[in-house]
Amino acid sequence: MSVKRAVVVPISEAEAIRNELLKNGMLDHERKIKVSNSDGKDFLEIPVACEITGMDTIEQQNPEYYGKSQSLRERLEGLIPETSLKLIPSGWHIVGKIIVVSIDERIEGHKYLIARELLGIYPYCHTVVRDLGIEGQFRQPKREILEGTSTETTHKENNCLFRLDVTKVMFSKGNLYEKSIMSKTGSNETIVDMFAGIGYFSIPIAIHAKPSKVYAIELNPESFEYLQENIRLNKVEHIVEAMRGNCAVLTPQGVADRVLMGYVGTTHEYLEYGIRAIKSAGGILHYHETVPEKLMFERPVSRITEAALREGRQVEIRGCRKVKKYSPGVWHVVVDAWIS
Repeated sequence: MSVKRAVVVPISEAEAIRNELLKNGMLDHERKIKVSNSDGKDFLEIPVACEITGMDTIEQQNPEYYGKSQSLRERLEGLIPETSLKLIPSGWHIVGKIIVVSIDERIEGHKYLIARELLGIYPYCHTVVRDLGIEGQFRQPKREILEGTSTETTHKENNCLFRLDVTKVMFSKGNLYEKSIMSKTGSNETIVDMFAGIGYFSIPIAIHAKPSKVYAIELNPESFEYLQENIRLNKVEHIVEAMRGNCAVLTPQGVADRVLMGYVGTTHEYLEYGIRAIKSAGGILHYHETVPEKLMFERPVSRITEAALREGRQVEIRGCRKVKKYSPGVWHVVVDAWIS
């Protein structure tokens, strides 16, 4: 059976959180919201379609359904052997009208049947692709088309539109909480978004926070094309300036109230450029890194501090938080540092 997840939230915050999850396509519409009790206090369990990073996610016991609907496992019963049923995927991502699913290599022979049944569950989707990881300098997704032909779609998240091809660029729904935080910061500020991708942070910030200027820098030519398209699609050309090239070359100096370093590959190698972008009066650096659990948050903080000292700047750590589990024993984290 697939895992039935829910987020546990205070009743006073439930409606706002439910609306946020609904906007981002993360609600499970088959199950009802339930009341639960912990330490004498009432909470609500809001059913979700995937684990939500940054929120208390549980495996829901005795879920209540609006009506009977078949799960993927139930749809496959009698079509594939019982031993294979135990290996079918319990979760997947829906990006726009495309289903992205990981399939165990041990049930490789059933992948097309699984894809057809997924389209039966989500009739508004037109394509199913199998996720095979990431590869290359630009960390491009490695994906196999199982059903459908078009891999380009428009995904709506947080009232923002993102046009993308799921076989060419990544789109993570797991860092919703972090993107939500960033979309509320930077009002009237000048922001430099290093490693901007297709506009994951630049677009929500421009739409919701209303900064005075966002410099969005991206090296990958395919991501850059979608970044330009998404700027036009969301009508933020007057705020966001797309810049194609290496952050080591293009990052402007001394202009930023806030710098985003949202890439998690070799981000630390670009810290000096991020710090140089910040105004002499000071500003915030949001630095992302993948780090072994035993070094959290020691390594990213020390890297920021050492880089700042080399640039003759001082550091005050304003916050550290986990974004999501990256791999066994490794976390994607972000550190907020005031650079003065």
